[in-house]
Amino acid sequence: MQSLHKKHIWMIVSAIILVVLTLILWLKPQNQNTSVQADSSNTNAVDHVADSAISASQAQSFASKSQQDIQINCQIRLDNANHLIVNEQTKDCFEFFMTQYGEKTIDQIKTDFVTYSKASYKEPLLSQLTDLWSRYIQYRGQMGDMQAPNVSKDDPKYYRTILTNMKNLRKKFFSNYEIEGLFGQEDTYNDYTLDRMDVMDDKNLSAEEKAKKLKELFNNLPEDWKENLQQLSQLEDLRKLTAEIKARGGSGEELRQMRTNLVGPEATQRLENLDVQRNDWKQRVDQYLSDRDGIMKSSMSDSAKQSAVEQLRTQQFNNPQDKLRVQTFETVHDQGGKLPYGN
Repeated sequence: MQSLHKKHIWMIVSAIILVVLTLILWLKPQNQNTSVQADSSNTNAVDHVADSAISASQAQSFASKSQQDIQINCQIRLDNANHLIVNEQTKDCFEFFMTQYGEKTIDQIKTDFVTYSKASYKEPLLSQLTDLWSRYIQYRGQMGDMQAPNVSKDDPKYYRTILTNMKNLRKKFFSNYEIEGLFGQEDTYNDYTLDRMDVMDDKNLSAEEKAKKLKELFNNLPEDWKENLQQLSQLEDLRKLTAEIKARGGSGEELRQMRTNLVGPEATQRLENLDVQRNDWKQRVDQYLSDRDGIMKSSMSDSAKQSAVEQLRTQQFNNPQDKLRVQTFETVHDQGGKLPYGN
């Protein structure tokens, strides 16, 4: 892992993982408490982090240049049996140091974490934390040996294979409890997103069937995930399935059924009302641009053309905002571009 070759492999695999994370982690709900203070209301944990003996200024000495304005995110705790609590906060702590790779060497990162831990925590927490850290960094290092799947990146199997290989690798280094703590929330979202990709890629399903399956996947999520994901995931699914139906000339009834399956009857009615508004706007703009073209191609003087266009615009769009919007359509139309109707 310390060799230049290993580092290059690690960087390549990190790029692969970044592709995955770009697709499947950008929606992930954020942790709401990211300070170094522990939640004193947690009755299953000791009511202190670890008698931290390190000052804020000393802590920042472990940060890379790009992290100087970021507080070290280490919420490390023991339970009442003096066992290390392994959760997303533990992983966040590790990743604060790991993301310095590139600005620091792996050896320097390892040294910094151990030095920080010794200055911040006491036994029995210290040995448990440094042991988990050692295994975590080995896990991250062996990710450098992972081979990219021999599958097209357009195939959901590509990302599924990467994540399956990562899950198998974790079993070599961590207990089931540690895997759930470090990667449980990540896996919940990864699996949900890849399941969505599988549904969208299934050529044997109609758009209505896809919508129904997508709704079922969403309903099976833990409650605390739904609020964060509902709007973004449903908007994306609606966009893709609507485009699929329109591309093959599907009927209005098919579109309505797909929407009902995905978002329910009330939201479907609102979408249909929006369709009417959009269609009305499109017809008005198309007619206006056609009449405007007639004016611009006429034998009138340039000043007369300008005056006539302004009068036409005022007649057909009396709302100031609509006037501004239609001027954007004029510009795109004159440049020969695709008019931005949005549907």
